[in-house]
Amino acid sequence: MDPTLRQVLRQHYRADERECLLSLLDAARLDGPAAAAVRSLALRLVEGARARAGGRGGVEALLVEYDLSSREGVLLMCLAEALLRIPDRATAERLIHDKLVRGEWDRHLGHSDSLLVNASTWGLLLTGRVLDAGADAPSPLQQLHTLVTRLGEAAARLALRQAMEVLAGQFVMGESLAAALRQAPRRPGLRYSFDCL
Repeated sequence: MDPTLRQVLRQHYRADERECLLSLLDAARLDGPAAAAVRSLALRLVEGARARAGGRGGVEALLVEYDLSSREGVLLMCLAEALLRIPDRATAERLIHDKLVRGEWDRHLGHSDSLLVNASTWGLLLTGRVLDAGADAPSPLQQLHTLVTRLGEAAARLALRQAMEVLAGQFVMGESLAAALRQAPRRPGLRYSFDCL
């Protein structure tokens, strides 16, 4: 580390945050030409993103439909984060059941032009309903429900694990920093920071 920088850091150890921010505020202000350049770049980036929005497909279309402002998007993100870490089948089944029965998946039917999104929505809707049905059903229906639930949960668990791996692949560069650093040059358009979970 630069000795001058080290000295500055030592001088500001445990400094008052308010005083530091006030002294740095002027450095954060942009003059007219710099502010105009930033505004122009931001406008070009937004226009470019909007122009490509119509061609969204795959995981990107799924993330648009199930964004984190929706309850279902939060449920899927919870599944994505937790399901990959759950080692045993019983806990995974309970997690899938808990998350899928709480979603209002039918609200998302037909919103997307993506076949993947619409098929996924139908799968989530039907699986959620199968898992939620049958608690008060008569005996033959209860038996059918139990059978369908076992088959449905196994299929849902497998499909969700695979989907979560695809989804995680959009955000996870590698299982270690070394793997992430090797992967990063292969995806040059991305902006990223590394985080170890």
